[in-house]
Amino acid sequence: MGRGRWRTAGSALVRVLLVWAVSTLTMLVLAGILPDFRLQSDDGDSLTQIGLTAAWAAGAFGLLSALVWPLVVRALLLVPALVLGLLVFFLNGSLLLIALGLIPDGRSEVAPETAVVVAAVMSAVASATSTALAVRDDEAYRRRLYRLADRRRRRQGGAGTPRGAEAPPGLLLLQLDGVGYEVLRHACADALMPTVAGWLEHGHRARPWRTDWSSQTGASQLGILHGSNFDVPAFRWYEKHTGEVMVCNRPTSAAELQRRAIERTGDGGLLTLDGASRGNLFSGGADQLALVLSVSARRGRANRSRAGYFAYFSDPANAVRTAVSFVAEVVREVCQSVRARIRGDRPRVSRGGLYPLIRAFATVVERDVVVAAVIGDMLAGRSAIYADLVAYDEVAHHSGPRGRDTDRVLERLDRSIALIARVAEHAPRRYRIVLLSDHGQSPGETFLGRYGLTLKDLVRAGCGLPVSRRAGRTRSGAEARAAVLAALHRPVEEDEEAHPGRGSEPVVLASGNLGLISFPGIPGRASRARIERAHPALLTTLANHPGVGFLLVDGVVLGRDGAVARLDVPGEAEALLAPFGPGAAEAVRRTDAFPHVADVMVNSAYDPRTGAVHAFEEQIGSHGGLGGDQGRPFLMWPTELSDPDPGLHPGLDQGLHPDQGPAPASDPDPDLRQVRELVGAEAVHAVLRRWLREADGPQVPVAPPVGGAAAEPAGRPVEEPPPGSGNSGSFPSAGVPARDEIR
Repeated sequence: MGRGRWRTAGSALVRVLLVWAVSTLTMLVLAGILPDFRLQSDDGDSLTQIGLTAAWAAGAFGLLSALVWPLVVRALLLVPALVLGLLVFFLNGSLLLIALGLIPDGRSEVAPETAVVVAAVMSAVASATSTALAVRDDEAYRRRLYRLADRRRRRQGGAGTPRGAEAPPGLLLLQLDGVGYEVLRHACADALMPTVAGWLEHGHRARPWRTDWSSQTGASQLGILHGSNFDVPAFRWYEKHTGEVMVCNRPTSAAELQRRAIERTGDGGLLTLDGASRGNLFSGGADQLALVLSVSARRGRANRSRAGYFAYFSDPANAVRTAVSFVAEVVREVCQSVRARIRGDRPRVSRGGLYPLIRAFATVVERDVVVAAVIGDMLAGRSAIYADLVAYDEVAHHSGPRGRDTDRVLERLDRSIALIARVAEHAPRRYRIVLLSDHGQSPGETFLGRYGLTLKDLVRAGCGLPVSRRAGRTRSGAEARAAVLAALHRPVEEDEEAHPGRGSEPVVLASGNLGLISFPGIPGRASRARIERAHPALLTTLANHPGVGFLLVDGVVLGRDGAVARLDVPGEAEALLAPFGPGAAEAVRRTDAFPHVADVMVNSAYDPRTGAVHAFEEQIGSHGGLGGDQGRPFLMWPTELSDPDPGLHPGLDQGLHPDQGPAPASDPDPDLRQVRELVGAEAVHAVLRRWLREADGPQVPVAPPVGGAAAEPAGRPVEEPPPGSGNSGSFPSAGVPARDEIR
């Protein structure tokens, strides 16, 4: 026992000395390269004396970084996270100046601006050396991780499994925002995601699931994490009783939507017990939060959503690495945008202004912080982790779902997944890693780009209202913009759009290729007759426009050339909406029952041959309505978890419906035409709950609904499956033909 302790202490001492030596050598090299940095007196010193001076300075800088830096970060907790990222460099340089000032006899001198550069390089080199040494010694690395996990559990009051006992496996849920099922297939086939492809060859399965009509992160993630996305008709919508616009990526709206879901289900969410929520719109009931929008409106130290930034930047080397990658991503976006213009790519949207910075935030800063938080959660041994990586979704909005730009993003996402998997091997418990997406993306030229006017302009013309000669642009609703503003303590879309006037003019909002029209002057939901009396030409103008696929008005679907289908007449809506894919009529029927559905819901035209839609926002890769890959995300799980197929788990039949349409041409197996698929985010929530329970008994507390509020309309209950309805074995598919679409 004593010999083991001495061996551990000796290994730690050797690593410290090696890091010190490398840092000293780095400082000597920098002193020889940089003209404003010296490590000798004015009279000159011997090489030995210069080396000792460098060693002194490197040791002092390392000690100050270890002791002072965490205190500085805590003191700056109220500083906006992105500002902290910039302050890192100046604070790091200040520590170096202090360290050099401790050298006796004034044998060092450095310009303040050079000190920032020297400190950044020193931190990066020291961090890289320390990590490389720790990983090289697997036993030392494993002991270090266990000590970290034990320390965190003690701070949390001793929760967790004793070290002598084997902890049940945890569940890690990684959401690849916006990555559709077909995109995943092609990425694996084209070797863009070798880690994911390897999992599918050995131990994982993947299949698509079908979103609700509102195919966007707000509706999907609320349903996945909280079990209900009832009354979320779109990404943004107008509520007449308050006169406000709800926007899924506005912190105050996200908090209200989460509150409504919890009140409806009577349960805190998927992550209530020992869970962590990272980079999401909603908390899922988790106690450990980082970059969660629904709590980012809080101010002060109680805002745990921003804790992930500070935990990440507490290591100055992280700030250096992320800053360099951030600048590289901005340059990459500018080059890609210029190249697209030179080639004359079509369709194309504006990629100037702040977009390069927003893209870099989504693909670098948020990715790095979320991945670091997930790694910390695994080292702490949390039982359930849900994290959202938004990089692909943000780039695809402006570059399109397929192409060189998004290919590079998918490659980097795969590297992040590989890093997480490597760290999971050293965690104090085993993790089952599930990959999933919240929606896909459909390509196509914008409504404005194709027809020269916005949906708002078309509505105003149909109402006989004046239309500006110069078409305006509809702001994109991508989630990354909201994350940037939340990090800067800035409100999201708090302008005239958030509080439209209560006059007679219609409120027109966009959610990808889904448009919403509300009439504030008409109380309650406007009937078709009332709208036609007030604006006789509006509905005909909209329904017959070539860029519009169909309208929903008070239980009636209107199509081109006078086509009409009542939702309460069996078969009528199914026939009219058949081009939009299986389940379209059911999705529209469910939304029609929402209390806050708009007076007129407008779905853009859809071309089944090309999969193209027309976004009412400035996005050439869009999602939010019906049509194409946007409504076909994926779910990928390890085979040791039970199969989500309802044929094997009758208790999950609610929310799961047979695919009545023909199989897509890309389906590799004709037998898949008979596979019943997951329909709606709430059905995915039920599957994930079951997987949490399969670890070792109940992992999520299930409370009964409050006052019966959890009952779903239109035959969509979300109750838990009865005990014993699922297969609790490790290999539920044994002896059953494989039904996964990717193998």
